[in-house]
Amino acid sequence: MLAQPRVLAVVPARGGSKGIPRKNLQLLGGRPLVAHAVAAGRQAALVSRVLCSTDDPDIAAAAREAGAEVPFLRPPELAQDTTEDWPVFVHALDWLEQHASWVPELIVNLRPTSPLRTARHVDDAIRLLLQTGADSVKAVCLARQHPHKMWLRRPDAQIEPFLETPFRLSRGPDVPRAELEDVYWQNGVVDVTRYKVVRGQRVMIGQRVAGLVTEPDESIDIDTPLDLALAELLLARRAARD
Repeated sequence: MLAQPRVLAVVPARGGSKGIPRKNLQLLGGRPLVAHAVAAGRQAALVSRVLCSTDDPDIAAAAREAGAEVPFLRPPELAQDTTEDWPVFVHALDWLEQHASWVPELIVNLRPTSPLRTARHVDDAIRLLLQTGADSVKAVCLARQHPHKMWLRRPDAQIEPFLETPFRLSRGPDVPRAELEDVYWQNGVVDVTRYKVVRGQRVMIGQRVAGLVTEPDESIDIDTPLDLALAELLLARRAARD
């Protein structure tokens, strides 16, 4: 049997946010969003370590209470509105290599804004990457709106098709959905990528990407108070069902 790979799950949780102030500390089912992300990583059978990268002492305390490693506070320059994932993850990898002499083979991104993920999603994403030989795995779900029916609006208020494929230009926008190829939306539930991709290609997602399909009611992305209210409703429904 092949040895189980070393898998690092990182919960990136900065203190600032625009849509909901202190978003990563908002309560869902009585627990902060960051704690839900930590729990999914901790309960996943294939995850070796769960680390929270944050610039905020309160988030650090909540993540630590939930069981994550929080060995540092992320520097402010890596916690801006415009900060991308790659430098944040490299900062965490550098810390582990320099202070713990530990290097993972796979890296999992567990955003606190997807609190309805479960340990099953995490393990399924890791298994899918190993089974397919892909560089990365992204969780996706069926898009509610199809790009075939989307438009771009110009400054003069005229609109034009977002897609300019021969099919779109010949058939127009009012094609029955059943005739359109399924389109999937990346939902942020879980990403997995290989260490060599992050380090060697300097990206979070490699060229060969496999998609883990999740259900819409598992795929809520918290950006507004309405999203949080919907997640509360879905979490309560899940608890009643279980």
